Formats: sequence, C-alpha cells, structure tokens
Amino acid sequence: MSAAGERKVVLVTRRTRLEELVARYHTLAQARFYVEHLGADFSDYLAENAAYARSLEHTVQTLQAWGRYQLLDRAYLPNFVFAPDDIVVAIGQDGLVANTMKYLEGQPLVGLNPDPGRWDGVLLPFEPSGLGKVLDDVARNRRPTRTVTMAEARLSDGQSLRGVNDLFIGPRTHTSALYEIQLGERRELQSSSGIIVSTGLGSTAWLKSIVTGSLEIARAMRVASREAEYEPQPWDAERLTFAVREPFPSRSSTASLVFGEVTAAQPLKLRSRMPDNGVIFSDGMEADYLRFTAGMEATITLAESRGRLVV
Repeated sequence: MSAAGERKVVLVTRRTRLEELVARYHTLAQARFYVEHLGADFSDYLAENAAYARSLEHTVQTLQAWGRYQLLDRAYLPNFVFAPDDIVVAIGQDGLVANTMKYLEGQPLVGLNPDPGRWDGVLLPFEPSGLGKVLDDVARNRRPTRTVTMAEARLSDGQSLRGVNDLFIGPRTHTSALYEIQLGERRELQSSSGIIVSTGLGSTAWLKSIVTGSLEIARAMRVASREAEYEPQPWDAERLTFAVREPFPSRSSTASLVFGEVTAAQPLKLRSRMPDNGVIFSDGMEADYLRFTAGMEATITLAESRGRLVV
C-alpha cells in the first residue's frame, strides 16, 4: 500500500434493475416472467446486470491493490458517517452520484461509468479501468474538481435535507399541495401540485422540463415569442430557482408568486397547510423524505457545504 493509499476509499454501489426485480419476485425465473409478460426484452436486463458486475469486479480489484476501502450500498447512505479525509467513489448512473454527494461534507467524489455504451454519464467522467490513476491523483491533490452548489431544506423542528439537483415540496399522492409561500416581502396562500427548487446542476433536468412546457404554452397562447429561450445555470451558481407546478387560483389561494430566485440573503419560506401526506424530498429519492404537514415551517436556501466532483 502506497502512502497515498492510506486514505480510505468508500465505494458506493447500487442494485441493477435485474437485482431489484429478483429481490421483489424472489427468483430469476419469476423476474423473467414478469418482464416478458409486459412485453419487454429480458436480455437487456441481463446485459445491463452483467456489465455492472464486470465493472464492479474490476473496481474492487483496483481498490484491493489500493489499500483501505469499504463497500456501501446506496440504501445505507442516509445513516453512514464519512470520515473527513475519505475519497468517495460512486459506480452507477448519474442519479447515484447526486444521491451520494448530498451526504458529503466536501469529500472528493469520483463518478464511475459502469457501462459507457448505455449511460451518457454527465456526472460519470471516468471508467473503472482508469480508477487507480484517478485515486492516486486525488490523494496527492493533483486532480481538479468542480464545485457544485446544493440546496437545503430546514424544518422548524430542526430536521434538514439537501438536494444536489432539486428539492420537491408537496403531496406524496396526486392531491393538492396547500401551503403559505414567502419570498422577501411577498407572501401568499397557494394550492398547487408542489414546488420544485433547482440548483445550477439540476437546472438542465426537472426545472428545464417545467420551464420548457410553460414557454410552449405561452407561445401557443401568443403571449411569448419564439425567441425566448431557457438558459441553464452554472453548477456553482450562488442561487437556486424555484417553480410552482400547476398553481391554482381560487377564493382561498392566489398564484402570482410562482417563479423566482433563492439566495442566501433571500431564502424561500414555506408553511404547510396539508393535514397529512406533505413531504419534502430531493433528487427523485421519494423514500428519503421529510414530513411536511400542517403547521410545519420550512426554509429553503443554499447549503453551506458544497459538492466536489472530481473531473
């Protein structure tokens, strides 16, 4: 083990689609029957699983030669305590990198693409074959990183949750989200399908779809020109963007405060009016959420910690 290898590497993994199905239906045969019964190609599930297994095996061999390492399934991320000098590696899709980053406190994060022919991998710049060189460079501070601004929701009861791409505030089910929203001096009661708060990194994802749809509706109604274009923000932008989904004006709700910027100096404040089912989750991980029910207050702002993605 080299001097650089004295730093521990935490390898974050995820189940493949096939592994998820086998866990649900108990056997490979039952999983095959389920997929083929839906008319899908089961061989694609097998190919994806095999590619991930090969990449994972190669990665573990590299880590065995490196020295100290630990494997961590993404299901255990919320309760895992990373050491300050850990080097973190995530092998999977972009979503795994984002889901890992929000639990870090500035540790360098390396994204590995297990199947470049399948995944574009915006957050996966490396392949398993090059991991050894990358780790050595990171340990010796010779590898650049990109700073990623994260969002954070802080509840009145002390709980908090970060988002690397975005935060969702709204109902768990397909019902109306009821809340009071405040930005600066502006305040109103709203009923909607929920609120999206996006980071610069997430501005090419969920937020883009919301704005793109809104622009096309406005163009169809001839209240917006064809020249209007959506511009995503830089990953390290010192601001967040919020958008209210499907706001509904009524006798008890208004819909004028539906889009804007959130900064450290001007956070977004929300008070839930939902008796139950109100939640806040981030980066599409609905299972890891904060309860946001009637009377609870949430402050949405920039997280103090920043992500560091190795490039």
